[in-house]
Amino acid sequence: MIAHPIATRASHRRGRRTTAAMLLTLPWLAGCMVGPDYQKPLMALPASWSNNGATQPTRPPELAHWWSRLNDPLLDSLIEEAVAGNLDVASAKARIREARASYRQSTGALLPSSDGSGSSQRSKSNGAGSGGSNTAWNYQAGFDATWELDLFGGNRRTAEAARYGIDAAEEDLRNTLLTLIGDVASNYVNLRGYQARIALAQRTASSQRETADITRNKFEAGAASSLDVANATGQAANTEATIPSLRTSYAEALHRLGVLTGQAPSALESKLKKSKPIPRPKLPIPTGIPAEILNTRPDVRMAERQLAQYTARVGAAEADRFPSVSLLGNIATSGAQIGDLADHSSIAWSFGPSLSVPLFHGGQLAAAADVARAQRDQYFIAYKSSVLNALEEVENAIVGLSQERIRYGKLATSTQAYRQAADLARTLYKSGSSSFLDVLDAERSLYSAEDALLASRVEITQDYIALQKALGGGWDGRVRIDEPAIVDRPKTRPVVFVQH
Repeated sequence: MIAHPIATRASHRRGRRTTAAMLLTLPWLAGCMVGPDYQKPLMALPASWSNNGATQPTRPPELAHWWSRLNDPLLDSLIEEAVAGNLDVASAKARIREARASYRQSTGALLPSSDGSGSSQRSKSNGAGSGGSNTAWNYQAGFDATWELDLFGGNRRTAEAARYGIDAAEEDLRNTLLTLIGDVASNYVNLRGYQARIALAQRTASSQRETADITRNKFEAGAASSLDVANATGQAANTEATIPSLRTSYAEALHRLGVLTGQAPSALESKLKKSKPIPRPKLPIPTGIPAEILNTRPDVRMAERQLAQYTARVGAAEADRFPSVSLLGNIATSGAQIGDLADHSSIAWSFGPSLSVPLFHGGQLAAAADVARAQRDQYFIAYKSSVLNALEEVENAIVGLSQERIRYGKLATSTQAYRQAADLARTLYKSGSSSFLDVLDAERSLYSAEDALLASRVEITQDYIALQKALGGGWDGRVRIDEPAIVDRPKTRPVVFVQH
């Protein structure tokens, strides 16, 4: 049957109107995105910290280069080395580069994609009854293009999630730096504390050995008993017995610092061998208000960005349940000669929309959306947990610092009293007014008090470090992210293989 010319023209006009109407509607449809739009959750936080202690809560925390307020240039240089060479920091940088690449990959899905192809074939056929053969060439070239219109925003939600993923990776780096700086400072303070305690034990043991020698000489002269000699010798040996364990702890802190700076465990031995005073912070310390940790703690900010990321993934999963429309285009040409590829008569093309409608998938698409929502809920709970943990850490650090300062004052008083008691016991013993056991007991109490005083001084600085970490103090300088991969870096010397 032959169609009527007028009817054919009318059909063509209707097709053009339908296509034009669809093209006019596409921009409006492209602006539609299913799924929830992310909003930062609100949490009720206390107005102030419950235990102010030695802090000034009305002032914002001074987090920038907080370690410099310990007034130790060597510690400052160690932290800079750690930021530049630590392997955990290098891994966090690589995760940022991965997140950025994933974002570029997801945004590429919003743009048209195209592929080109080309081929050449040579064929041979035998002539029927002539005994001859024919040889022919066939050249083909083509160009394909596809553009998914993303009517319901699935690709845009994926790109949105990837963008939030970059933010989360950057906060992960900041959190890694916060932990790293705190660990370097903490191990450095411990190292100086062990050095001071080793020196105290050595001085005390040396004094006790001299006392034992004097007591032994008195015993030989008949002015002291063998009990006094045994007690004096035993006390000196007991004090010396504490030194190996202190040296072990010193070595562990030294080795940890070496690894934290990205070096061999014993790489810093010569640099840190010389004893220096235990760093002491300037007090009081401003802590601001609890609401500020939402902006200063990188782990809290990372948890919030992860919540945003998985909220966007809910929309991406929901979009898979709706139809998808793509524009497909194809141009192909073929010929027996390469020059024939440009011949108008050899070129064929096609263009038009493609519609895909999910009809039945056994509930998989709905289940995938439920999975995305459940993951979003998990990260919401994780965000709330990170906020509560941050509040707990700050409260504990404030209490610990204030109480340790009180303890230090009491220990200083007891040390002074025991020092006077030891001097008085020696004087009375020399005059014959007291027994040697009184001297031994006084010296033993004095050494315990002096050692506890040094340990408390270390603990005050450790509580200061813990408070700065809890408040979110980290590295605020520039960190180079776009570094070449380790395996891609050029070698300083070429490797040459010689076959014998």
